[in-house]
Amino acid sequence: MTGPDGYISPDWYGDPGQVPTWNYVAVHLIGRLESLPQDQIDALLAAQSAAFEGRLAPKPPWTMDKMDPEIRARLQRMILPFRLHIDEIDSTWKLSQNKTDQMRRAAADALESGFGQDLGALATLMQEPPPDEA
Repeated sequence: MTGPDGYISPDWYGDPGQVPTWNYVAVHLIGRLESLPQDQIDALLAAQSAAFEGRLAPKPPWTMDKMDPEIRARLQRMILPFRLHIDEIDSTWKLSQNKTDQMRRAAADALESGFGQDLGALATLMQEPPPDEA
């Protein structure tokens, strides 16, 4: 799973000795997939939709009851339900943490004019990067 990421121009550091890079956050989950019975798909999709729709409040939540039953059945035949039993979590981030605070924050401030995914979150993480684990 990837989080925010984006191109970092060397010009943004304010130091001519820098090179272009890509900052990112990523998490890798390692485990065992368990195939679930197809008859659980209704409950799984309803729970998942409710969890995501709940984040959109005060919008009235979308539910599967709003779907045409034939379309719903056709779409559900294309979904295979699984559960991931997580054995290991490996996370990594590259947030210009090897740069001075001033250089890293200058690059974070310039990210708005760049490109990537979820640049606001990336800039926030660059402003105050997570502590390195020993």
